[in-house]
Amino acid sequence: MVFLRTSEKAGSCFIRTDQLDGETDWKLKVAVSCTQRLPALGDLFSINAYVYAQKPQLDIHSFEGTFTRCQQREQKPCLPGASGEGAGALLDNARQEDSDPPIHESLSIENTLWASTVVASGTVIGVVIYTGKETRSVMNTSNPKNKVGLLDLELNRLTKALFVALVALSVVMVTLQGFVGPWYRNLFRFLLLFSYIIPVSLRVNLDMGKAAYGWMIMKDENIPGTVVRTSTIPEELGRLVYLLTDKTGTLTQNEMIFKRLHLGTVSYGTDTMDEIQSHIINSYSQMHSQASGNTTSSTLPRKAQSSAPKVRKSVSSRIHEAVKAIALCHNVTPVYEPRASVGGETEFAEADQDLSDENRTYQASSPDEVALVQWTESVGLTLVSRDLTSMQLKTPSGHILTYCILQMFPFTSESKRMGIIVRDEATAEITFYMKGADIVMSTIVQYNDWLEEECGNMAREGLRTLVVAKRMLTEEQYQDFESRYSQAKLSLHDRALKVAAVVESLEREMELLCLTGVEDQLQADVRPTLELLRNAGVKIWMLTGDKLETATCIAKSSHLVSRTQDIHIFRPVTSRGEAHLELNAFRRKHDCALVISGDSLEVCLRYYEHEFVELACQCPAVVCCRCSPTQKAHIVKLLQQHTGRRTCAIGDGGNDVSMIQAADCGIGIEGKEGKQASLAADFSLTQFRHVGRLLVVHGRSSYKRSAALGQFVMHRGLIISTMQAVFSSVFYFASVPLYQGFLMVGYATIYTMFPVFSLVLDQDVKPEMALLYPELYKDLTKGRSLSFKTFLIWVLISIYQGGVLMFGALLLFESEFVHVVAISFTALILTELLMVALTVRTWHWLMVVAEFLSLGCYVASLAFLSEYFGSGRVSFGAFLDVAFVTTATFLWKVSAITLVSCLPLYVLKYLKRKLSPPSYSKLTS
Repeated sequence: MVFLRTSEKAGSCFIRTDQLDGETDWKLKVAVSCTQRLPALGDLFSINAYVYAQKPQLDIHSFEGTFTRCQQREQKPCLPGASGEGAGALLDNARQEDSDPPIHESLSIENTLWASTVVASGTVIGVVIYTGKETRSVMNTSNPKNKVGLLDLELNRLTKALFVALVALSVVMVTLQGFVGPWYRNLFRFLLLFSYIIPVSLRVNLDMGKAAYGWMIMKDENIPGTVVRTSTIPEELGRLVYLLTDKTGTLTQNEMIFKRLHLGTVSYGTDTMDEIQSHIINSYSQMHSQASGNTTSSTLPRKAQSSAPKVRKSVSSRIHEAVKAIALCHNVTPVYEPRASVGGETEFAEADQDLSDENRTYQASSPDEVALVQWTESVGLTLVSRDLTSMQLKTPSGHILTYCILQMFPFTSESKRMGIIVRDEATAEITFYMKGADIVMSTIVQYNDWLEEECGNMAREGLRTLVVAKRMLTEEQYQDFESRYSQAKLSLHDRALKVAAVVESLEREMELLCLTGVEDQLQADVRPTLELLRNAGVKIWMLTGDKLETATCIAKSSHLVSRTQDIHIFRPVTSRGEAHLELNAFRRKHDCALVISGDSLEVCLRYYEHEFVELACQCPAVVCCRCSPTQKAHIVKLLQQHTGRRTCAIGDGGNDVSMIQAADCGIGIEGKEGKQASLAADFSLTQFRHVGRLLVVHGRSSYKRSAALGQFVMHRGLIISTMQAVFSSVFYFASVPLYQGFLMVGYATIYTMFPVFSLVLDQDVKPEMALLYPELYKDLTKGRSLSFKTFLIWVLISIYQGGVLMFGALLLFESEFVHVVAISFTALILTELLMVALTVRTWHWLMVVAEFLSLGCYVASLAFLSEYFGSGRVSFGAFLDVAFVTTATFLWKVSAITLVSCLPLYVLKYLKRKLSPPSYSKLTS
């Protein structure tokens, strides 16, 4: 909505935008001045005005519109009456001379309040423009898609192949029969007999496996508070190649701390702040003692120190000047929480509040500035109040110094600096203070030999640096500047350029006061986690809504970009030609990190999408700054389309939701910005550092286990179908089942279910090893654990074993052919149990229990199901007596068949481990 009026005197209010752009600092918004000036709230309904606004857009950082107030003659008499004297009357006079031109005001982003932002101070009234689907927050969210893991897709492909094999096998059988009689009926009978080829239990086993992995992740004590919100994609965690992370609140805590003040000759760190405090207290106490004698001269306090040595004097006064500059040059407003105890006596409350320090909080559009002002408070110079025209500082002794704000030049990403011109009420001195990035300030300040070097030193420590400078102005200089400045502001063409030129006329030969270093604290263990992920072959991209400088600084301090690497900062481009040149310049560089802003990215993607993504994917690290929520999601989708690799997005605010939902695997962190991201994500963590363990340990083992489980379930179906095929071919291609009802049901469930499912407990290396050697994770991205190659190996094993079991049973049992079923089925169950044992890499006590439990179930069922062990119609109703099962012949024949079917595989496995061991076995041996 467009912001018309507020209860705050200044005509401005603060809003919180953390759910829109992820930044936790408050933004200052200004009311439309012609409605803010209206004398009473009710007058809003009596004016005739309209708003022109641009059509709904995605960009949350811009807005263009105009506010037009039409004045009708009939309304004239009622306005002065309503307002008495004052603004209304003046407006009225102006109107009568002029033939009522409408008042136009331009509306920009600072006159708007978007949906899903929160008003943090005062109350506001506005006119709503965008609702429902047109609001910025809704336009920046995307519909969530159903996520399907890569493993599931691969298994689906294999299942399709198996289905084709099933049909082919049935057709072959019917063909060999010679299409005799009602062959199509036989075809369907074969389809039913061989239907075990299609692993129906695969889905059940896998879904139960996924639930088990989720449970293990939530129960892991090393990553407490982790919540698995989806049961479909735990294996995805083992296949990730790109990790896209948010910065604010994910990599950093979003808490700024003042770390260092450098005055050229002397540097103060966190442990020496008390010296600064004593200097400030001394200089102000001397100032007051002098001031009480003589108010006009401001040079007196310096002379008062004549007894002290010369160096000391200069340091003390320089500290005084520097701290005063930091306390004045900013855009911070102190906010007081209203006291509950005072009932209605607001004036008393106002006076009361000025004294209370606990009640005060600072608000600004950048957390760096708040950190600076909080620091000046800690050394004794406190900002107590501020409005649009003045600000007040409190000295250590409790005196209030008032400064009148003459001009403000706000920070922009182009100028990279902010300035303020203030007049000291006591001495009437006019000073121009300025602070900004070292790149722009180094040309503005007087020549010195230390600034560049010290800025480099601080940047290497991961501190954000700001250079503070000042220039004293005489009254004449200021008046001259003001007239030129207001003239430039009224010009219609190239206004921005003209205003900048006038301001630059002041920015010459400024006196360098100090250099400040502020640290944005990283989350715990961010550096080792990023290091771990990089070694695991994961490429990390940082997508943030923050400024380019900050993003680059954090990329360095979090070691996202290693110290030796070059950083290529992509210049702002607006047209196709510029983008082409810039991409060519980038192509020439090798192995350097890329930093690009959202709008340049947009241009590159419009014209050179394929080339840009290809180049960016070769970079070790990519940082995109000033990204809107939709852009983040767009980048994720691009990576998926162009590389075909699995992506993971991790964030903590409402602005990361669309990115989290677009990625193959979304991780949300419960942070200061609320729970929106963690609720929309597939996995929710409490800290960024848990990502390492989640991927390298849980992701890796989930994928490995599911791959083994899936292939084993397929093997289980294939082996029994092979036996059926052999049986049918021996008996003149009769479509007769080998095993009757319950045996088939029991085979897939009670006899082999537990051991096969116990594969979900298997692990090839211990979690500690997986964390120590993240390189193991790299192998998984190639997808070698489950591919057509491994699948064919399993198919061959199944055919070999099925053939051996069936032919063995037929060979050894010429005489008592009745017992074929009993012998082959017993051998089959034993083979399955031994194969599970062969597949397992690390034994778990539950696996052993499962093996013996299944064997026990089978032996127990032999007694009950004796009638099933004759081979149905073929055996002419001859049943199996328990006596035969207990004979020695039965036992040795079963053992012989089982040995033939399993021993070669054990030998092959042993040889393979000796001759070409897998990467993990080299670590465990």
